[in-house]
Amino acid sequence: MESIRAFRTHLVRGDLRRLRFRMVIPAYPTFNIYSRVAKITTALGPLMVATIVSRMKHWDVEVIDENNYHRFGPKDERGRPDHSTLQAIRPADVVGLYGGLSSTIPRLGELVRFYKDKGATVIAGGQHFVGGNIRNALEKGVDFVVIGEGEITIQKLLAVIREGREPDEVAGIAFMRNGQVVRTREQAPIADFDELPLPDFELIRYAKIKLYPVGWIRGCGMNCEFCTVKGKPRAAPVERVVEQIAALLETHNARHFFIVDDLFGHKREDTLRLCAMLADYQKAVGTRLDITVQIRLDRAKDTELLHAMRRAGINIVAIGFESPIAEELKAMDKRIRPEDMIDMTRLYHKAGFLVHGMFIFGYPLPEGLRLSISPAERVRRFRTFIKKARLDTIQVLLPIPLPGTELADRLAAQNRIFPQDCIGWEYYDGNFPLFRPDEPLTAKDMQSAIRKIMGRFYRFRSMFAIGFNVLSFPAIILSLFDIKIGWRKWYRPWRNNLLRFGGWIIIKRWTSDFKRGTFSSKLTRAEERLRDTGGKVDGLSSDREERETGCS
Repeated sequence: MESIRAFRTHLVRGDLRRLRFRMVIPAYPTFNIYSRVAKITTALGPLMVATIVSRMKHWDVEVIDENNYHRFGPKDERGRPDHSTLQAIRPADVVGLYGGLSSTIPRLGELVRFYKDKGATVIAGGQHFVGGNIRNALEKGVDFVVIGEGEITIQKLLAVIREGREPDEVAGIAFMRNGQVVRTREQAPIADFDELPLPDFELIRYAKIKLYPVGWIRGCGMNCEFCTVKGKPRAAPVERVVEQIAALLETHNARHFFIVDDLFGHKREDTLRLCAMLADYQKAVGTRLDITVQIRLDRAKDTELLHAMRRAGINIVAIGFESPIAEELKAMDKRIRPEDMIDMTRLYHKAGFLVHGMFIFGYPLPEGLRLSISPAERVRRFRTFIKKARLDTIQVLLPIPLPGTELADRLAAQNRIFPQDCIGWEYYDGNFPLFRPDEPLTAKDMQSAIRKIMGRFYRFRSMFAIGFNVLSFPAIILSLFDIKIGWRKWYRPWRNNLLRFGGWIIIKRWTSDFKRGTFSSKLTRAEERLRDTGGKVDGLSSDREERETGCS
């Protein structure tokens, strides 16, 4: 393969004994609801890949998270990491690019072009690269696409690159040969997580980590048609999870953790044992931790589990409610009624948890199902449910036809996805309509609806409530015999009002950026094109001029 031969020639000519591998997590295209938390955390997958490479002989490794990039990091005129300066002071021989979010693919394309011009070998991986997106990525300059989990694949691939051998022997990759895409055999999913090192957060340069991601379970057996996470769940040993948290506390003084998997509580006995170990550890070191998990709503019925979670320091539960509309829940194969969801949410609150609710507005129903509800009525139902459930924070997004999902396949077969050369990947973040919705909804109805729901929840007047909470603190604490209960009663409204005011600032800024942008005109052209051509999901294309020409 030409790229490997050229790389090997470079090694011999330069007599390089150590090489540099730079993993880059591309920046979000615009300010969005994820921007705030992205500044204090990072993506665990690319960090794990970088950690594996750092254990290999002859490799220096660093991670650049463009969304968490702070002091002393060289920046370009747009305020993003200045890769020209980075490449000048610490040249990267091989660059890994994280394609886990489709909305970051335009930025990923820019990085591909930059590093290819600098002579680096470029590897890309992540959930975005499925189907036709693999060919498109390779045609745009990516040397290798890693398919599936990357920890084992990256070790073998870098060895092949360094030694100048043909890559056919490496499982789980795709590359171009003579104009044709070559896909090697699949890499088996990792079964023994103890074979992997713990993630090394020291590899991330210029970042400020306050919320540390922790991994436990990979895969998910729920098979939701809108989700890219599939396969039989595979859990690491409970001891490994505790070891991750303990190591971060000891080396980084970490206090805040997010267990990133969707399936906390998947195996009840293991979860109880994990919670008991975490509680015992915190007692032994005299420190209280703050942990957030994603969990199924129906786990609220397990009183023993909830009590164990609270003792373990789990304070926030993130729950995918998806929708408060019964017909939409049926379409998503969520076998639950809205009124039952409210009852179970109250059980979480009763146990002392803060509840973050995640919703999808305007989910497209399968053929044969119809929901004749006006946009205003849909919004009203969302607001009513959120109020009754007394959710502490919320996140309302639009459905995203992510590459490789059954939802994308269904909508594409119905010619409902807006053409890719009109609506680019940068809009695939859940804040923009990407397909023709079910009647009587329109695309503009969908976008305005999520702003109305979020705008009613995150309001400016919460700022005044913050002041009242501060003034009432001494009276509430002194009037109670149980200081712990008094603190909890005071803290929840203070914290929620603070976040609601902060959310108002985020929505205000997002709305301002949206009005200055060109999405509305692109949406109009996309709807016109869709009537004639149907939706087409392209790959790595990020060239703005190319898209606008195709959709003019």
